[in-house]
Amino acid sequence: MLADSNLKYHILTYGCQMNERDSETLGGMLEQMGYQWVDDLNNTDILLLNTCCVREKAENKVLGHLGKYKKLKQTNPNLIIGVSGCMIQQKGVAELIHERAPHVDLLFGTHNIHRFPELLNQAKAAGATLIEVWDQEKSIVETLPTKRTDKLKAYITITYGCNNYCTYCIVPYVRGRERSREPQQILDEATELANSGYKEIMLLGQNVNSYGKDFTKEVDFADLLISLDNIPQLSRIRYMTSHPRDFSDKIITVIANAKHVCKHFHLPVQSGSNRILKKMNRGYSKEYYLGLLEKISRAVPDASITTDIIVGFPGETDQDFEETLDLVTRAKFDSCFTFLYSPRQGTPAAKWEQVDEEIKKIRFNQLLKIQNEISLAKNNSMLGKTEQVLVEGISKTNDKRLSGRTEGNKVVNFDGDEKLIGQIVPVEITEALTWSLSGRLVV
Repeated sequence: MLADSNLKYHILTYGCQMNERDSETLGGMLEQMGYQWVDDLNNTDILLLNTCCVREKAENKVLGHLGKYKKLKQTNPNLIIGVSGCMIQQKGVAELIHERAPHVDLLFGTHNIHRFPELLNQAKAAGATLIEVWDQEKSIVETLPTKRTDKLKAYITITYGCNNYCTYCIVPYVRGRERSREPQQILDEATELANSGYKEIMLLGQNVNSYGKDFTKEVDFADLLISLDNIPQLSRIRYMTSHPRDFSDKIITVIANAKHVCKHFHLPVQSGSNRILKKMNRGYSKEYYLGLLEKISRAVPDASITTDIIVGFPGETDQDFEETLDLVTRAKFDSCFTFLYSPRQGTPAAKWEQVDEEIKKIRFNQLLKIQNEISLAKNNSMLGKTEQVLVEGISKTNDKRLSGRTEGNKVVNFDGDEKLIGQIVPVEITEALTWSLSGRLVV
């Protein structure tokens, strides 16, 4: 049953790039049904919230918004409100939302996103809340429609789920076990995007390095990169996220020799303490991690290396934190995404003795100060160099300037004509800030 062409939809996305990609699929299915995107929540017929449960803040935000959207439903009784994503996949959460927000019409999880059009029609016909959450993942459903939200850069999911079970992480419980997409499906999608004018693709997976491990045939992430690198129209290939334990010498060699794979390595270390890394179930040591960075630096001398660090993991002592500061000082990351540990119900670490919140904040600020100094020094080392910048649009900080990213994923702002948007242009770096660079277009 197709919808009338004058019906509108709006999707709110919380969380990571995987959720953003899922929202593109939901949007594609809605547009295939005849719906059109609208920015105005007061003028929409369907409102979807695609949720995240990695951090408590995201969950609380969703619950708060649902209460606020009750007024929208009162104003427009025909409005369909749906909630999907990782948050719904947690045991009992769909029922909790139904109890707290009975005005929500549809609740579904991550494993049955392909059933959304059918569920939507059922919810509209039922006139009551419809809940469908699958406990287990099934085979990957290909060729689902997509409504891309960007004209230059595109996400391509290469794996679903995760087998690592880090003790702080809820992802394996809500995204399921690892499943890899067939290489040809990925190549076809990437080729289509390149032929449509996309300049950059981002390969997505909870652990892209484990790609292909569930196949009976011999193919891995490095092989996939080689195949994608041979698509001539593609300018840049990125990927997220890599698990340091699975970052093989073969992957390093392939990236070092690739034409289009960006020389940016995002390797979440999470802690510099071997004791904490073991409690986290990360599967590597501080020494292994630093050795991996050395291998990368030897093979790719101009590599940009970034990381994630959790501050205040249960049981983290002052000495453990000092080990993290030591690793950061030695690694000299270009940038670091730092997070205060947030307990996730259903994970082992949530049951352990927690670090005092004030101690967490003190440590967080210490880490931030050290990393900011390193980031600024790294950016200063680029002064006078000419970088190839993919122009993404108007600068967020100055609407009279353009903004883009280097191959190393650093933001560069510079003066230039809007006609350059979508092109890769040479920019000489003239000013270094902690979080961005300024430059001059080389003509």
